[in-house]
Amino acid sequence: MKQIKKILCAVDLSDHSKAVAEYAVLLAKGMNAEVVVVYTAPSLSQYVGFHVPPNTIENFVGEIVTGAEKSMEAFVAEHFPGVTARGQVLIGYAAEEILRRAHEEEADLIVMGTHGRKGIDRILFGSVAEKVVKNADMPVLTIRPSAPASV
Repeated sequence: MKQIKKILCAVDLSDHSKAVAEYAVLLAKGMNAEVVVVYTAPSLSQYVGFHVPPNTIENFVGEIVTGAEKSMEAFVAEHFPGVTARGQVLIGYAAEEILRRAHEEEADLIVMGTHGRKGIDRILFGSVAEKVVKNADMPVLTIRPSAPASV
């Protein structure tokens, strides 16, 4: 029987990431697995040709990564109690980086959220989750944002 010993949990550090973390923790505790939590910052390299100095873009990306690393450290400390978990900030296209890191870490499962975009948003932005699901060679659990509870 296949065992799950390492879970890659991809988050965007939004409010929905808490729900994604809850599923990763639940699975990690039940399977005695470790969790690698990843956030992917955009590289912005596609804007180098737009008369923006490369060092300006590099500085901006550096600031994003520094902020993301601080946020990631706090996020992992708060949302991964009782499991072995570590956070990593990646740079690049989210789907590609998630898949690359899952292979490097030899993850047995990917847990990630989906924003549930529809219509023109989906056409314009695509779906990171969809790209990961279509290209992963390990199981992927996607967590859709829940609607706010009505009062």
